[in-house]
Amino acid sequence: MNRRNFLHQSGTLIAGTLLTETALSNVSAPAAKTRVAMVGTGVRGIGMWGRPVIKEFGDQIEFVGLCDINPGRVATAQKSLGLSCPTFTDFDKMMKETKPQRLLVMTVDGTHHDYIIRGMEYGADIITEKPMTIDEQKCQAILDAEKKTGKKVTVTFNYRYSPHRQKIYELLRNDVIGKLTSVDFHWYLDVYHGADYFRRWHRLRKHSGSLLVHKATHHFDLLNWWINSEPAEVHAFGALEHYGKNNPFRHTHCRPCPHKQQCKFYWDMTKSPQLMALYAANEQYDGYHRDGCVWREDIDIFDKMAVQIKYANNVQVSYSLTTYSPYEGYRIAFNGTRGRVEAWIKEKQPWEEEPFDEIHLTTNFGKREIFRIPNNEAGHGGGDVRLRKQVFTPGEDPYRQAAGSRDGTMSVLIGVAARNSIDTGKPIKIADLTSLKPMTERP
Repeated sequence: MNRRNFLHQSGTLIAGTLLTETALSNVSAPAAKTRVAMVGTGVRGIGMWGRPVIKEFGDQIEFVGLCDINPGRVATAQKSLGLSCPTFTDFDKMMKETKPQRLLVMTVDGTHHDYIIRGMEYGADIITEKPMTIDEQKCQAILDAEKKTGKKVTVTFNYRYSPHRQKIYELLRNDVIGKLTSVDFHWYLDVYHGADYFRRWHRLRKHSGSLLVHKATHHFDLLNWWINSEPAEVHAFGALEHYGKNNPFRHTHCRPCPHKQQCKFYWDMTKSPQLMALYAANEQYDGYHRDGCVWREDIDIFDKMAVQIKYANNVQVSYSLTTYSPYEGYRIAFNGTRGRVEAWIKEKQPWEEEPFDEIHLTTNFGKREIFRIPNNEAGHGGGDVRLRKQVFTPGEDPYRQAAGSRDGTMSVLIGVAARNSIDTGKPIKIADLTSLKPMTERP
């Protein structure tokens, strides 16, 4: 080969190599999946944050560890989810070995703070079920840890995301009733769903903080979000007058109960293969009965509650929660200087076909306008899937539905203040509970 041909062929080869390298460098490598771990593998964990997350975001996240204090339950959960990641009963061991970027906290409410704080200290951002925790001291500890570690706490308030509640938020922000002055909000749990809280771990304050925290946190957060302010003072009344010791007979739990024939609250858990596999098959490890007796004498939470809330922007709220209603749902009305927005939501039964929920807008000296919002979506009126999308693929948030530690704290503190008020007979100021001071407008 002469010199000219050699230089020509060599130059072509080098140019081709450079072009190939340039082209390869422009092809981005597949994005690494986010490493996710979960602590607490009960029904809520695997049903809301396990199976659906794997289905909806399996191309973006990877479960690297599952943890539960019950070894049988965590093994059952792993099998149910079809995961091959390791399981743990030692939380610190899981965090050290798997090094997750995000930690799902789905345990009993009374332990949330411990896993949230330690999770952040191990370098993970937190996704926690509501309530964020159960008392003011634990709220403060979480706020301090978040500030110290620089990690982020996300609280999963799925009720904010249903189209019906979003429409209420939109109407209130559009000033359709003038200045908002007061709210009437009454929630009804029926004799099936309501009773279930008294069967489970929720029956004890040390685990749930009472239903003023565990259940009503949902409702208080909605109020904070809708009113667009923060609570300033709370006065409440409550009692345990139906469940617990208020019955002539009782047993440990339903399956072996000798009173099955005479107890209207007898519940046959054996009809649910999932619950039998997850809970009954693993009672040997922790003694937890998923079908506990609603008449147990150790129940120390309220079954009727009435709460008065004054907000920093001077809006007044009357709230109540009943746990033994013949039907499930709620009534809410927003009173303003130029009108009223109201809604009556009754949870659908399997045999009922109501394709929409209504919102009524009535203006002073005017006419009534009715908004019909489709309600045929599963998962808390479509809120669950929208919440998960915002958590794992965050985008624009025009309705300010994403919630962090301040939102989590403010919702918990209403329940804590209400509980403290019932115990002491005195009104409670929110500013006296943590370092957060109520703001006239939600920051």
